[in-house]
Amino acid sequence: MSDIQITNCHIHTFTTQHVPVSYPFAWLRPLKKAPLVVRGIAGGLALLGQHPLSEKVRRLYDFQNEAAAADQRAILQNLLPHYPSNTRFVVLPMDLSAIGYGAPPVPLRAQHDELAAMARDPQLARNVIPFATIDPRADPQATELTRALDDLHFKGVKIYPRLGFAPDDPVLMQRVYPKMQAEGLPLMTHCSRGGVQGRTLEPYWADRYTDPATYIPVMRQFPQLRICLAHFGGQHDWKSYIQAGPDYDRATNWQVQIRKMIGSGDFPGLWTDISYTLFHFEDYIPFLRMFLTGDDLASERLRRRVLFGSDFYMTRQEKLSERAVCFRLRNALGEEIFRQIAEENPKVWLGESTEPPLP
Repeated sequence: MSDIQITNCHIHTFTTQHVPVSYPFAWLRPLKKAPLVVRGIAGGLALLGQHPLSEKVRRLYDFQNEAAAADQRAILQNLLPHYPSNTRFVVLPMDLSAIGYGAPPVPLRAQHDELAAMARDPQLARNVIPFATIDPRADPQATELTRALDDLHFKGVKIYPRLGFAPDDPVLMQRVYPKMQAEGLPLMTHCSRGGVQGRTLEPYWADRYTDPATYIPVMRQFPQLRICLAHFGGQHDWKSYIQAGPDYDRATNWQVQIRKMIGSGDFPGLWTDISYTLFHFEDYIPFLRMFLTGDDLASERLRRRVLFGSDFYMTRQEKLSERAVCFRLRNALGEEIFRQIAEENPKVWLGESTEPPLP
C-alpha cells in the first residue's frame, strides 16, 4: 500500500501573533518572551527529583518554541518531514479575539490571508487544504468568513464553541450553515472537555456548548451538512470510559455518545476524528481497534465516519512524535482500516468523492 495518500484532517499553524498576549494568564507574559527560562526551570526541577513536573514544563517549552515560529509556513515546514511528501493537511485557524483576553497582535483577516498564500504557494499547494474560522460574536454578519470562502476559496469551516458560543447560534444557523450545506462544505468543530475556553465562561456552559448532543438540532435542520466532532469526545471521556466501574453512567460519556449517534444511522452527516486523543496511544488504541473492527452495521458506519487527524502543533506537548503516532496507528489498525480513515474517509468528508452504499 505504498500508494496511499494520507490526509491529516486536523492541524494548526497559527502562531503566538494570533493569540492574545495575556492568554492564558497575564503573569505568564514574561515567560513567553524567555523560552530558555522555561527550559532552565524544567532542568532545575529534574535535578530536584521532580521528574513529572519537569516533564510538563519541558513540554510547555516545546509547545512555546513551535508557536513562536516566525509565520505559519515555518510551523507547517516543521510538520512536513514527519509524513510522506504527498500528505495533505487540513489547516484550521483560530479566532481568539472575543474570549476576554484582548485582541491578538495579528487579526483573523491577516491569518486567513497568510493561510491562503500557503495554499497558493507552488511548494506547499499540494499539501495545504485551508479552512476558515468564525466566532459569531466577533463576526455577526459572517463577513470575514464569507470573504475567506468566496474570495480565498477555502475548503471548509472550523468552529470552537468552547470559546463561548453555542453551535446553534443564530449567526451560524442563519448565515453560515445554509451556505455550507448549499456549497457542500464540511464543518470541523471542537468536541473535548479540554482546550481553550473563554475567560468568563463557566465550565458548565463550556461543556454545554461542546456536548455532542448540542449538534442534534443543527443536524436535523441541515441534514446534508458534514460535521466532524473533533477528538472523538476527548481524552477526559476516553480515560473515564476505560477506567469505568460497574456503576459508571456511560450515557454522559461523549465518546460513547458519538459512537452511538454515528452507529445508529440517524445522523449520516456526523463524523469524528482521533486528533490529539490518540497521542495517549498505549491506553486508547486497543479500544479504537475494537470499535473499528466489529462486524455489525454500527461498526461499519463508524469505520466510514472516523477521520485521521493529529492536532499538530498542540501535540508538541506530548512525548510521541507525529511520525511515531502515524506509524503505530497504521501498524495497530492494519493497512485496510488505516487507509480508510486516512485516505478514503477524508475524501468523502471533504466532498471530493462519494462513498459506496452500505452492504
